[in-house]
Amino acid sequence: MQVVGVSAALFCAGNVWAAKPEIVIDPGGIDSSALQAVNQAVQTIAALAEDQDGGEAARLRRRAQDAAITALSTEGYFRPEVTLEAGTDIGGETWDISIVPGERAIIEDVLIEFNGAITGPKWTQRVKELREAWNIEVGQPFRNEAWEDAKRTMLDGAMRRDFPTAYWADSIADVDAERARVRLHLTLDSGPAVHLGEVKVIGLKRVPEGLVERYVRFAPGERFDRGQLTDWQQELQGTAFFNGVKIDIDTQQLAGARVGPEVPPGVDAGGGPLTDVTVPINVEVTESRPRRMNIIFGIDDEAGLRAETVYRQNVVLGYPIAVETGLRLDKLRKLGYFDVHFPPTAGKGYRDSVGVLVEDSDIEDVKTKRLALGGTRLYTRRAGNPNSRAEYETRLGARIAAEEVGILGIPSFRTNTATTTVEWLRRDVNDKYDPRDGTLLVVGAGLGTELDGGNQFGRLNFRAQRWWTIAKRDVLTIRGEIGQLWARDLLRVPQDFSYRTGGARTVRGYRYLGLGRDVNGAILGDKSLLVGSVEYTRFFDERFGAAVFADAGNVADSFTNMDLAASVGVGARVRTPAGPLNLDVAYAIRDSRLRLHFSLGIAF
Repeated sequence: MQVVGVSAALFCAGNVWAAKPEIVIDPGGIDSSALQAVNQAVQTIAALAEDQDGGEAARLRRRAQDAAITALSTEGYFRPEVTLEAGTDIGGETWDISIVPGERAIIEDVLIEFNGAITGPKWTQRVKELREAWNIEVGQPFRNEAWEDAKRTMLDGAMRRDFPTAYWADSIADVDAERARVRLHLTLDSGPAVHLGEVKVIGLKRVPEGLVERYVRFAPGERFDRGQLTDWQQELQGTAFFNGVKIDIDTQQLAGARVGPEVPPGVDAGGGPLTDVTVPINVEVTESRPRRMNIIFGIDDEAGLRAETVYRQNVVLGYPIAVETGLRLDKLRKLGYFDVHFPPTAGKGYRDSVGVLVEDSDIEDVKTKRLALGGTRLYTRRAGNPNSRAEYETRLGARIAAEEVGILGIPSFRTNTATTTVEWLRRDVNDKYDPRDGTLLVVGAGLGTELDGGNQFGRLNFRAQRWWTIAKRDVLTIRGEIGQLWARDLLRVPQDFSYRTGGARTVRGYRYLGLGRDVNGAILGDKSLLVGSVEYTRFFDERFGAAVFADAGNVADSFTNMDLAASVGVGARVRTPAGPLNLDVAYAIRDSRLRLHFSLGIAF
């Protein structure tokens, strides 16, 4: 048997204190997870040495030996022999620990039984799904951590839908230490199947109660789904009306409906098991301030210094309508807007808004003055399969705009256009704001015309991104975008309707919207767009990370005439509650130059 020495320095950061014993462990062939458990247990006891006098040393050594034996039992070694020999060296006391682990216990049998409403015939498929999700198999080594994780996963799977009061009625790991075998016996009591009843709203002062009912949408008697309640909570929390939202079933009323004096959960007062109950939903809210003014100062590589002020009012004349108006100033644009956001359409979930925009911009020597009036309708829904994390969004838009465009060497001209757009999005990711696994698909289309009928135009575009979790803290992502515009007169198409690219979110290493059709030094939009990127990110801890990436893309009058502009670079990543912050340095291969991409803002 190979002897492996493990010193405390390999497992503990920092300096070893003089009063703390130096520890060397002969693992006796146990695997790394068991060795780590033993070392952690012994180190915890050894750390107490500095607080004890010499008379306590023998007691601490016995405690350390017992801790090692206990740690080994959690890893399936139920008959180990552990010896601890104390000594001294130039640094102080030493503990030499030798382990003879014995045979590691393996799982001999797994018996999972069910009680409660889930035993009914209509839940056969659900029981099958729960059994299939159990991840401890016969023949595997017994590990207490895996045992607890498997129980937690199965219970969560039951409680997530239909059975929020499920619990383990029995959970036994029967250990035969002589034979090194473990028999697992579990009984999951689902309790009754829960259905949704009336909505009770708590905490409203100014906001009409009907607003909550527009977000919390379900048919009476609908089955309980924890994910659905979480979605409603996030949607309400995401509005400007509330600072805090908590949505859950009325557990007190559930208990009252199920339990009489001396009656266990899941049994009615007559002694028989309950199969179905209907309970209210409690919606507890904390309203946000009815009026809010924000002043924002920021800087980024694209627009330089910027200042912005935003005013928002949540309730107008007693109606759940939000109005927002703002001004923004930076080196690229000056703009002002006024938007009205209506509450979701009752029973359908449509979110409508209308607004007016005034803008004066100078981007890549294209000077544009725009006055626009438009409206949008947004519809969101989850996948029909309750086990799916996919979300869908459909966005419809319509706009009338008057523009005056100035380009060096070309007489300025005016256009009056009407456009309609539609965008369909499918998001299937583990985290909406910081994805590490999943896909994003976006398909868009638009049609437009000059109001005098002199020019018609249309476009189609597709965007996709895929994330893979490569290791515990490593993420690989690939994204791509393709688009095509058709127009009788490209010059008279609104600049934000044709295609330009370049900058932090597209092809890094190039100027913001600096890739396009060159007309007398000005960069205008063109007909064909193609962008691709691959990025690998490693996070050093839960907050800070670094990335390497390669981007390529361009626009042209056709794909056959396109000359891709490529770049490579590195970046820093910082996780925040609002999503990751990025700082990138990219080398533009076509231009042979480095460019820094960053964004920083402070709100007051």
